[in-house]
Amino acid sequence: MISFCILFLWIPITSAAPHSMKYLYTAVSGDTGFPEFTVVGLLDDHQFVYFDSNTKTLVPTTEWMKEKAGEYYWDLYTEPLINQYEGFKNLIMFAKKQFNQTQSKGVHTIQNLYGCEWNDGTELKDYFHHYGYDGEDFISLDMKTMRWITSVQQADTIKQKWDNNSKDLHYLKWYFTKECIDTLKKYVNFASSILKRTVPPSVSLLQKTPSSPVTCHATGFYPRGVTVFWQKDGQDQHEDVVNGEILPNEDGTFQKRAHFTMDCEEWENNNYTCVVEHKENIITIRLDQSVIKTNSVKPPESGPIIIGVVVAVILLALITIAGFIMWNRKRTASDDGSNPSMTQQNQIQLEVSLSLIKQERSREKWTFIEGQ
Repeated sequence: MISFCILFLWIPITSAAPHSMKYLYTAVSGDTGFPEFTVVGLLDDHQFVYFDSNTKTLVPTTEWMKEKAGEYYWDLYTEPLINQYEGFKNLIMFAKKQFNQTQSKGVHTIQNLYGCEWNDGTELKDYFHHYGYDGEDFISLDMKTMRWITSVQQADTIKQKWDNNSKDLHYLKWYFTKECIDTLKKYVNFASSILKRTVPPSVSLLQKTPSSPVTCHATGFYPRGVTVFWQKDGQDQHEDVVNGEILPNEDGTFQKRAHFTMDCEEWENNNYTCVVEHKENIITIRLDQSVIKTNSVKPPESGPIIIGVVVAVILLALITIAGFIMWNRKRTASDDGSNPSMTQQNQIQLEVSLSLIKQERSREKWTFIEGQ
């Protein structure tokens, strides 16, 4: 599912990446110290809006969204999100009941990711709508049949209820095939100067202690598509290499790490190189003690390396996304590729569309579990 590493498959004519709009809703029960409900909106995996149940206010997180949307916009869409907060609290209570966890004092989560993709070169479109509970698949909407597919027996009750709600199914089909794509195109136009930019990565070799793995760290690049790998004497090295996820930085760029474990003898007798490929840029760094940054070395004056977590509002958003990445990685590992509504690019990861919220307003309180 949202396997948050962009792979451009099935597009033989052009290598252009599809644009995507995603929203991730996360509801949490238990003592976490974080909001019970958060909403993160992403355009091409770049966060542009945020809402949580503590502030109860929808806010823009990019300059282009601040400029293009008037003040009334945020007031208009905040109230429906507050209503969604109540719906998701009901949904997480329902899930806990189905899993016999009503007396549990631990932390439990319900997450919902949905959105759409559009390739401006081929006009190919894709749509997705998934729910997860406690980091595992729960229920998803099959976009071809417009029927809900359960991943666990505990979701059977809600599947029956949602499958029988023809009004909502008709609305969702219209939203994904029409409104979501139209809104995505509009936002891509709004953010065109940002989305079309190319920023090459800065690459460093890091090591906590002399016995720790050596990390090849690429950061500050945009767009997010990147390959980071190790080579031994000019040949790709796969053994003892652990690749990290592509993570967002607070400035809208991305970072990725590849950790390599080796003993001193191997280091001395072989030529190891980190290779980073991003767009037309290929950056290589030969493994040498003199270029490795360690905890014992004073950080450069330019500041500490960005590690993909941010402060205040964006910090909470990224924590939400990180939780979803864990769910998604499990999903990807078990996906046999038979789900036509989700491509490998539906990663971040992270969503409910603001246009969907706008439609909610005219439909009174649209909740996911009416009558619960």
